[in-house]
Amino acid sequence: MAGNGEAPVPVGTKQEQDRKVRRGWQGPARIWEETEQQAKRLRSSEGGGQHRKLPKRKVVLLVAYSGKGYHGMQRNVGSSKFKTIEDDLVSALVRSGCIPENHGEDMRKMSFQRCARTDKGVSAAGQVVSLKVWLIDDLLEKINSHLPSHIRILGLKRVTGGFNSKNKCDARTYFYMLPTFAFAHKDHDVQDETYRLHAETLGRVNRLLACYRGTHNFHNFTSQKGPREPSARRYILDMFCEEPFVREGMEFAVIKVKGQSFMTHQIRKMVGLVVAIVKGYAPESVLERCWGEAKVDVPKAPGLGLVLEQVHFEKYNQRFGHDGLHEPLDWAREEAEVTAFKEQHIYPTIIGTERHERSMAQWLSTLPMHDFSATAHAAAGPGAKVPRPLEGSDGDSD
Repeated sequence: MAGNGEAPVPVGTKQEQDRKVRRGWQGPARIWEETEQQAKRLRSSEGGGQHRKLPKRKVVLLVAYSGKGYHGMQRNVGSSKFKTIEDDLVSALVRSGCIPENHGEDMRKMSFQRCARTDKGVSAAGQVVSLKVWLIDDLLEKINSHLPSHIRILGLKRVTGGFNSKNKCDARTYFYMLPTFAFAHKDHDVQDETYRLHAETLGRVNRLLACYRGTHNFHNFTSQKGPREPSARRYILDMFCEEPFVREGMEFAVIKVKGQSFMTHQIRKMVGLVVAIVKGYAPESVLERCWGEAKVDVPKAPGLGLVLEQVHFEKYNQRFGHDGLHEPLDWAREEAEVTAFKEQHIYPTIIGTERHERSMAQWLSTLPMHDFSATAHAAAGPGAKVPRPLEGSDGDSD
């Protein structure tokens, strides 16, 4: 006893238990615990253990896509009936090895967020999503290798850990591409692809589009807001129509709009009302009436020509863009790739679909059905409830 320097301890006492813990006593509970830990380590090392050693980092991806054939951007988890852009994107992220498979099943685990929820058929040249990924080698190439050609990741940048692409976005810029015969007057202009937009008509279009600038109550430009809801007030920084151009014998024009945020179908209704006025179906005074509380019948232009062109992060760039750790989110270096994608996938889809399906011509034929002279007063008065269908959106949508 004197050799080990320890006095005998009664069996079962707390002092004996403490000594067993210090010596690493292999009781049944401890043996089971260690076996379970070894099993967990073994499972983690199979098919991805190497990736787990890599740090996960918050990044943003610049995404471009042609929206034809998709039911919008946002994924509908658990529903395979309506395919979305995010279905293909998340699948490519998992298959490339930059996120684990369970993150694909629950996107919250990778802190996934998109800047804008684009509606069915709407395309994007500058969508931005934020998420946490493993920074594996050749990340963009590996993701793109699992994507169809009409969806592309054009850029990647590191961002701050708490970055959220929707909340940090200051503004969104969309463009709406349409055949110029949409502006042909119903009484004294040709109504087909031989029409060419006159300078005075373009001037009138831009004068009307300028009426949208500033802060207005846009409740008449969505089905989701009542006239007295504060969130129906939106700020439009600019809206104008560019010079027309001819593609495949048909003349097109591009309307650009930049705003802080947009509600469901807001942009398509803004375009639709201006078209109705220029064609002679609606008086210019209807624009002023739209800002009031009464319900106005505003037509909704087709979704085909709508494209999310750019999202803006001015405040984030001012604070973090030049701090020596992060890059500004301006995508200037990717501009050539964005332009090439629009030329290869977005413009041809809009032009080809318009020529074969004639979505704009068919929609124009419905304009006489709208009653622009009357105002649809809600029977229950200004406080009446407005229906809120579950639809997609032109932009970010509340």
